[in-house]
Amino acid sequence: MADLKNIGNSLSAQFRGLNGRHPGQWPLIPRLLCGVGAMLGVIVVGWFLYLQEQQDELARGEQEETQLKDQYKVKVQQAVNLEALRKQKEEVGEYVATLEKQLPSKAEMDALLSDINQAGLGRGLQFELFKPGQVVVKNYYAELPINIKVTGSYHDVGAFTSDIANLPRIVTLNNLALATGKDGVLTLDTVAKTFRYLDQDEVQAQRKASGPKGGNKK
Repeated sequence: MADLKNIGNSLSAQFRGLNGRHPGQWPLIPRLLCGVGAMLGVIVVGWFLYLQEQQDELARGEQEETQLKDQYKVKVQQAVNLEALRKQKEEVGEYVATLEKQLPSKAEMDALLSDINQAGLGRGLQFELFKPGQVVVKNYYAELPINIKVTGSYHDVGAFTSDIANLPRIVTLNNLALATGKDGVLTLDTVAKTFRYLDQDEVQAQRKASGPKGGNKK
């Protein structure tokens, strides 16, 4: 027991009077304990820093996983609807082709104007005005307005507008104005608009006109 007491006193003596002294001047046991404590502190701090980095990386991985899952769902949905989308594209293409067939070419415009005129004459209407206006060229088609003024009975005017709507080519009646005369005769004042597709030269001219304008070459 005396030996243990002496050892305890010896160890206790090494921890006395450490305040104010440089750690390098401490006795052996305090220096060892201080070194072990510092080493454990470094290990703990390093472990938490490493763990934090791993947690951040894990969070990034989870976020990326969520994004990939969302992309996968979109692609699966697209794959499921692919056949329907292809069919819809074909139907749209057929519809556009049908509309294009309803647009006369530049050479067919005179025949279309004659059809409009004949539609009115065939219903017994009197043309007071039939005047094609200035052609308006768009990106892929041209628009021709025609100022029309006809007189006739209510039934004949209505039948004329129906005939115009049933023409194989696209013709629209705009700015319709009806007036009734003293004798009950109706006067229809309207702007008929018909459309034609552009020929290759006109398409090229439109593309050139709508393209970027280059500067003057030096």
